[in-house]
Amino acid sequence: MAQVSFGKLQNQIKRDQTGLNQFDVKKDSVEFKGLSIDLGGAFNMDYQALNSFNDQPATFALPSKIVGYRLMNNENNFVLPAADMTIGAQLFDGVRVNLDIYLASRHHNDTYARGGYLQIDKLDFIKKDFLAGVMKYATIKIGQMENNFGDAHFRSSDNGSTLRNAFVGNNIMNAFSTDMGMEIYYNRSGLVSMIGATNGNLNQGIQEVTYTAGPNTNTVVSPTILAKFGYDKQIDKDLRVRLTASYYHSANLGNSNLYSSSRSGFGYWGVLNNNAYTNNGVAVAGNYNSTSTPEGTFNPGFKNWATTIMINPFLKFKGFEFFGTVELASGGDKAGVDAKRTANQYAGDVVYRFGKSEQFYLAAKYNTVSGKLSNADAKEVTVNRVESSIGWFMTKNIVAKLDYVSQNYKNYTQFVGNVPTGNANNFYGGNFKGLVFEAAISF
Repeated sequence: MAQVSFGKLQNQIKRDQTGLNQFDVKKDSVEFKGLSIDLGGAFNMDYQALNSFNDQPATFALPSKIVGYRLMNNENNFVLPAADMTIGAQLFDGVRVNLDIYLASRHHNDTYARGGYLQIDKLDFIKKDFLAGVMKYATIKIGQMENNFGDAHFRSSDNGSTLRNAFVGNNIMNAFSTDMGMEIYYNRSGLVSMIGATNGNLNQGIQEVTYTAGPNTNTVVSPTILAKFGYDKQIDKDLRVRLTASYYHSANLGNSNLYSSSRSGFGYWGVLNNNAYTNNGVAVAGNYNSTSTPEGTFNPGFKNWATTIMINPFLKFKGFEFFGTVELASGGDKAGVDAKRTANQYAGDVVYRFGKSEQFYLAAKYNTVSGKLSNADAKEVTVNRVESSIGWFMTKNIVAKLDYVSQNYKNYTQFVGNVPTGNANNFYGGNFKGLVFEAAISF
């Protein structure tokens, strides 16, 4: 039986503070010494002091009249902690495998696999130094994994893994997916490039996807195409500049919607939620998202095809950081009709890190999204958020942060005479705001 050692794996993005702002796989000098195992974890716990409001009338059974807004608020209380586990193994020089597991998440009560992939940084298993000149700069990833669309997901929270996020919330329109596929990277002299494809499915089961009756029934699933190109350069010891553009396209969407595939929420619990009550017998949707993201995010809900372009500038000068997102999404609702509608997102955050090891930080962020929820809607809806945070890395593996958020919803429709018009839901006149204290551990 071969001896197994525990130690560093080759070419990893670090899970602690040293991995902040590492957007790409970087080739390191870790020596291969046989089969090696890596075991990691991530946990977070939030104390939430948020309140949400809307202008949607709710009718109580007795007496039968409008008396309030009837939203469930999880104010001044702890929410369910989240936990992840990562198991990795260095199988050969330049070849490693990774398995990511959700131990506790909002979407499942039980432990389940988030994804797993094989990463190839050398082809020595074919022949010593085979294509070594190419593989010095190239990486191949194959499996079900966090698909690399845009740079924003590297600064976002995912279940228990929240240490890399200076805030509590992710982007309002949160681009995140874990489809089965392959990605090929080539990074050299500041050039950042990636091209990939997935099967377009979060769940690998095959079934007819029915969106409308008759000829608009969609029974075809096409591969999703991903690409990223950009420039990332450490100009001198104080200044780093990065700019990337990313592309996502699926001609026939499967069961993976880029904006509703997160199974761990978007940072805030139960906001603008009423646990699906009825208004005089008419069901009221909790929000416009799928059940896998039951909070106040924005999901454009493209059903037949989707194309998204994301541009991310990043600047770091000493302890000051700026990160931006320009996201231009478009898609169609019905097979054979394909009327195009759009949803656009803009976000910018500034973070100032200070202290001997930049263990303290102050941060502020603005995020806005606008788009139609369906082609039948007369006008676009808009969601805006202002967020600020202060944080302290007690060690490189432990962070505590206090976050303030205010998020507002405009142009959503309401009930008229207890009859829903358009996309009537809890977001009509919606707002949530308040404080969240979060403690996170990652190793």
